[in-house]
Amino acid sequence: MSVRVAAIAARLASGSARLAFGSALLAIAAPLAATTLDDDAAGLITVTAPRENGYQLRETGTATRTDTPLLDTPQTVDIFSRDRLDDQAILSIGDALRYVPGAFAAQGEGHRDQIVLRGNNSTADFFVDGVRDDAQYYRDFYNIERLEILKGPNALTFGRGGGGGVLNRVTKTPVADSFAEAVGQVDTFGAWRLAGDVNTIVSGPMSARLNAFYESGRNHRDVYELERWGVNPSLGFDLGGRGTAVIAYEHVEDYRVVDRGVPSDGRGVAAGATRLPLRGFRDSFFGDPDVNRSQFNGDIVTFAADYALNDSLSLRNRTRYGDYDKLYVNLYPAGTVVAATANAPAGFDVEAYSDAQRRHNFFTQTDLVWKAELGGTRHVVLAGFEYGRQTTRTTRINGSFPAKGNALRVFAPLADPFVAPVPVFSSATTGFRDVHGSVDVLSGFVQDQIEFGDHVELLAGVRYDRFALDFTNVVNGARFARTDNLWSPRVGLIVKPVANASIYGSFARSYLPQSGDQFSSLDVNLAALKPERFDNYEVGAKWDITPALNLAVAAYQLDRTNTRANDPDRPGQFLLTGGQRSKGLEASLTGKILPNWQVAAGFALQDAEIRTTTTAAPAGRKVPLVPRTQLSLWSRYDLSQRFGVGLGIVHQDRSFATISNSVTLPAWTRVDAALYVAVTKAIELQVNIENLFDTTYFPTAHTDNNITTGTPRAARFTLRSRF
Repeated sequence: MSVRVAAIAARLASGSARLAFGSALLAIAAPLAATTLDDDAAGLITVTAPRENGYQLRETGTATRTDTPLLDTPQTVDIFSRDRLDDQAILSIGDALRYVPGAFAAQGEGHRDQIVLRGNNSTADFFVDGVRDDAQYYRDFYNIERLEILKGPNALTFGRGGGGGVLNRVTKTPVADSFAEAVGQVDTFGAWRLAGDVNTIVSGPMSARLNAFYESGRNHRDVYELERWGVNPSLGFDLGGRGTAVIAYEHVEDYRVVDRGVPSDGRGVAAGATRLPLRGFRDSFFGDPDVNRSQFNGDIVTFAADYALNDSLSLRNRTRYGDYDKLYVNLYPAGTVVAATANAPAGFDVEAYSDAQRRHNFFTQTDLVWKAELGGTRHVVLAGFEYGRQTTRTTRINGSFPAKGNALRVFAPLADPFVAPVPVFSSATTGFRDVHGSVDVLSGFVQDQIEFGDHVELLAGVRYDRFALDFTNVVNGARFARTDNLWSPRVGLIVKPVANASIYGSFARSYLPQSGDQFSSLDVNLAALKPERFDNYEVGAKWDITPALNLAVAAYQLDRTNTRANDPDRPGQFLLTGGQRSKGLEASLTGKILPNWQVAAGFALQDAEIRTTTTAAPAGRKVPLVPRTQLSLWSRYDLSQRFGVGLGIVHQDRSFATISNSVTLPAWTRVDAALYVAVTKAIELQVNIENLFDTTYFPTAHTDNNITTGTPRAARFTLRSRF
């Protein structure tokens, strides 16, 4: 294992990839600048000129697998348009979710995306163009047109999981046009980033597009490194005017320090009282710079085709293959800070482990959509099937500390800078795990969207999934298997009293087999358990106040049974927690108030608690990472043709770090700001200031003693050139 750690460190230290990639992107940017710097003032355009739709998008094909207006979708859907992602300089899922009511970013142990939607925590509910993308890594937004957050379980569309909803990225694809864009960014921590997007017409029916980025990251923590890059070439084909086909390849690499944050502070806390995160150590790194490393490599090939067989019948296919290689090694706080005694200083326990995973994903889904009129009603009938196969090999090695008698957990004094004990990783250490799992999923589904005149619509459908898991413990040869046959219905009724408003009620169900999000564990006990079930009841209303401004409200109750949760003290382990109920009210206002004034506002009032007493948690205990209230506001106002300003406010109520309810993350409010300048016709400059008033806050956690510290005041400068 020491060889692997050394390899990661060497890769991070290497500058050849940075120089090569940076030179390539600068080569794209140079001609752009040369063609635009001499533009005179008469050629200036308004800051909002390329923003025809702005923040408000009117339809999506993701929620129902058919092109459906959001007004006619019986589900809460929050969408970040490309304009909004750019305006807020959002580069990560965590940054985006702060502005989504009812959504929360979990820490993900410092090496992956992890989300909490309506009180349900997941590492797997990620999709690309409607196809599952559940490998564990940080997703970048360099090649997407928009980000969609769909709330509530909906197995009819997405299959297993998605208990609280899913997150879908819609990628950029070739278009029948020629253009290029180059983006350069730098922030006050010293991080920098280059990205390029080039599209060209190769021949009459064929276009090509290339998206690429490179990022060298820094942040407020005393120890942090990040190097990641990606390239995504694609070819698009016009199928004789009856449809399109796209073939794409993506390669991504991510090398970074794994940062698990700070522990909780148990000093002076009475027995039974909740603890708070450790204060005064916002920038302190409680790990080992030579150990806490992560490397990820991904290679993904996709094929997408849409073809109209005739005026009423169309065929659609999405196929995706991914090869993912992941290794992370870390040392982290494993206990609360305890007070000094006569024999020992103040400090906390630490542990260490390494985890290597290789995964191969293959998914293909084919849909047939038929539009017809029958008996005075209009129908959009969807029928299709999906096949998926995922194979995973995971090896976990616990670290032991030779200086402390090879113990797996040792005490470390609280200090800044922190001096970590040195771990050794060996397969002979207690807790060594080497497992192989394969999953085969075969699904069929049917759905009908029925219009009864102009005022009433009904969506109804059902999906069948055959989920077969084969799990082998390579260490002892034990093998377990389980097959689940799952039926997931969905029904929604939409009433449109006027053309620009709708009222809806809906019910949807989804399942998650007990092998978990990443099907990383299965034993004789779990193999005997029924899958987790998610039932969502929702009523809501949507109103297009103007064609460019939408107001949406929803109330929901989401019941989860046969539930499991992360163990507060043992990363990677789970507890069975019985039944869980989430309920809440969500509201959002998105779009243009005036032609030069855009807004995205959200509010959530929510409660999530355990409903059944188990050995893991009593009934009434609160689900972690679910603040009672959330408020968010982002607004951009263009002062003139050349200048615009932005303002953002985020508030989150207090929440608990884990199901133990022993550690509270305090409530916090953060203010962001931005300035936009159209330098010339094709060059834009913007400055985004995060945490304008330098608020101290703790946005998320993974365990009771892995708590993320909020970023202090920082500025990011962006130069964007288009032609």
